[in-house]
Amino acid sequence: MKKPKLVVVGNGMAGIRTVEELLTLAPDLYEITVFGAEPHPNYNRILLSPVLAGEQEFKDIVLNPLSWYAENGIRLHLGKSVARIDRHRRTVVANDGTEEPYDRLLLATGSMPFILPVPGKDLKGVISYRDIYDTETMIATAKAKKHAVVIGGGLLGLEAANGLKIRGMDVTVVHLGEWLLDKQLDVTAGQLLQTSLEERGLSFLLQKQTAELVGNDAGEVTAVRFKDGDEVAADLVVMAVGIRPNTALAESAGLHCNRGIVVSDALQTFDPRIYAVGECVSHRGVAYGLVAPLFEQAKVCANHLAQLGIGQYKGSVLSTKLKVTGIDLFSAGDFMGGEGTEDIVLSDPAGGVYKKLVIKDDQLVGACLYGDTADGAWYFKLLREGRKIADLRDHIMFGESAIGDAGVQGQSRAGAMQDSDEVCGCNGVCKGTIVKAIKEKGLFTVDDVKKHTKAASSCGSCTGLVEQILMNTLGSSFQETPKTKAVCGCTDHNHGEVRKAIREHHLTSHKAVYDFLEWRTPNGCATCRPAVNYYLISTWPKEAVDDPQSRFVNERVHANIQKDGTFSVIPQMKGGVTNSSELRRIADVADKYHVPMVKVTGGQRIDLLGVKKEDLVSVWKDLGMQSGHAYGKSIRTVKTCVGSEFCRFGTQNSTQMGIDLETMLANMWSPHKVKLAVSGCPRNCAESGIKDVGVIAVDSGWELYVGGNGGIKTEVAQFLCKVKTGDEVKEYTGAFLQLYREEAYYLDRTVHYIARVGLDYIKQKVVDDAANRKALYERLLYSLEGLPDPWAARIAGVQKNEYIPIRLVTAGEPA
Repeated sequence: MKKPKLVVVGNGMAGIRTVEELLTLAPDLYEITVFGAEPHPNYNRILLSPVLAGEQEFKDIVLNPLSWYAENGIRLHLGKSVARIDRHRRTVVANDGTEEPYDRLLLATGSMPFILPVPGKDLKGVISYRDIYDTETMIATAKAKKHAVVIGGGLLGLEAANGLKIRGMDVTVVHLGEWLLDKQLDVTAGQLLQTSLEERGLSFLLQKQTAELVGNDAGEVTAVRFKDGDEVAADLVVMAVGIRPNTALAESAGLHCNRGIVVSDALQTFDPRIYAVGECVSHRGVAYGLVAPLFEQAKVCANHLAQLGIGQYKGSVLSTKLKVTGIDLFSAGDFMGGEGTEDIVLSDPAGGVYKKLVIKDDQLVGACLYGDTADGAWYFKLLREGRKIADLRDHIMFGESAIGDAGVQGQSRAGAMQDSDEVCGCNGVCKGTIVKAIKEKGLFTVDDVKKHTKAASSCGSCTGLVEQILMNTLGSSFQETPKTKAVCGCTDHNHGEVRKAIREHHLTSHKAVYDFLEWRTPNGCATCRPAVNYYLISTWPKEAVDDPQSRFVNERVHANIQKDGTFSVIPQMKGGVTNSSELRRIADVADKYHVPMVKVTGGQRIDLLGVKKEDLVSVWKDLGMQSGHAYGKSIRTVKTCVGSEFCRFGTQNSTQMGIDLETMLANMWSPHKVKLAVSGCPRNCAESGIKDVGVIAVDSGWELYVGGNGGIKTEVAQFLCKVKTGDEVKEYTGAFLQLYREEAYYLDRTVHYIARVGLDYIKQKVVDDAANRKALYERLLYSLEGLPDPWAARIAGVQKNEYIPIRLVTAGEPA
């Protein structure tokens, strides 16, 4: 029997997803033909940004290679645009004259980038950012030109700007709105995003309206001129100011269009033989530009093409989970709020975290997250289900793991999820589907999960959650995918591979690492340089040269930078113990340098806030105290309680133990900050249960706990072992921290390291294997031996020019 013919106009993500769904439901029903205007197979447009940034190549983002079309018997016309539809003859005609008859026609023509109708828009060097051709044009331009202007502060614009910056261009982003991503973020989150991107070298001009693009005699763009008369130089102008549904073909065929091709809940046009999906569609008056709604449409459309006829598309509740140049963002619903709504806000600018939840009538109606989006899917679930939240209010800001009925407190996000909870919003994949595929198909990597379930294969923002599910399901059998954990866009190597190369090939400098591993960027970038620097000094202590310029500003100047550009200085008080002499010096320094705030920290130290950079060395000199290491990826404080020396309940001398540990670990660098606490009895007044290493005294000795975290996502430390003596506390603690220093990835807290390798592995290396424990401990002591206090080195004049302010000299003024 002759098969009916299905013709698909559009080889993009929406059209081909519909074909994939159809092949699952009715693999032999149609003879399928696909027209694609581009000369490429179907690829993931969401991942064009990593291609621009040099993190991936085009071949990495191809979703369906040419072999897939052949295997499924699909006739593919590449590089051919359909010029017209003859609805009476039921044929489509391509621009080269190719004709294909159809019994069913699927239009997936997508959208067209909007080009500002300003003078100069047709100059050479003015492009949009929509496809791989645009991406390759930007890559080629960046090799020869210097100045780029991106018009549009939305997601595409920011990704284009970041990629061009990585490619070596000076980039200015022009945005008409008051803040970046003003359709996805509120003003606070937008401003935090701008600050972070400015630290990466991007420049911004907000509330600027483009009047014209200026060109030279060769017809090349040279500048962007604004309505207020200002200009900015431009060798390349990228317009990322929005899209419009591509309805020209549908309109020419007489199909009803109104801000898109109008379709029913079956994704059917008024011509019952013609369906439409994707960005070209207008459904109930709404055109969607995000991938998740398009895939929902594809599923329903495939249901009807398969002649099942039971699917209904009723529109999508939108959420946006984005990763802008490594910064996690999430928004959903009415996150701006308004009359009758109530806001719950958590703001930690220094920590790079901002959360805003909007409540109305005891329901969550909107969420805006910056920096920490782990609970975005849970908030979206609450919003979509319209659940009453009275019983959740006290803890809702702290996420699902803080809610009693969500699971054990401190449990990972993946562990707390139900099988029915959605993991990948783009593709509608729930946790149960992923777990089932892992177990039944023997999956071990994120790439395996992508291939079999499509989770994490679109925008990639759920990749971390998929990793957690793999870890929880497989335990130690989990294998990380190198591409998933590449150190940065300068290389395809992951953190483990870089550490291994440094160790096995005795690499002791940045240049040696970059040369040996064939780094794409000869000098690295702001992401990889600090990581490589840490791996070098932790692997080869006393041999590798510590490069201060490969450290973050806090670690370069040994003080915490504040939002106004001043610094926070915290001198060391071992175990939280001080004396009258130190207190007098601190008071004198506060008076002499007009320190605006003196504050006791949660770690039992005194913080001098608001110190000017040019005063830092003098402040350190006058204090005459050692560095409290409150600023870097290093040992922080060892918090103690009074202990047996004064407390009625104390069973051991916790104060002295804290002092001993802090003395032993002084000047220790680590993958991330490390906090310790020593409690003198099980009442745990020093909060040892939420520290990277917690020591709790009992009558017969000490209990050791590891992997706690008292930050935004509170993690309860896990029991490691019990020891009898203070020397054993130092040995076991030192061995654990050295194992963490040698094996954890840069910027992993101890809790993340333990989640990756498993507590059983830690116990095997530190508790069960005495010889290995002693070797780890000795390596730690060796690496810390003789390290100078950084304040003393600065007082002696090391890199003193970094603290001398630059003075601008005006014309005629003596220098």
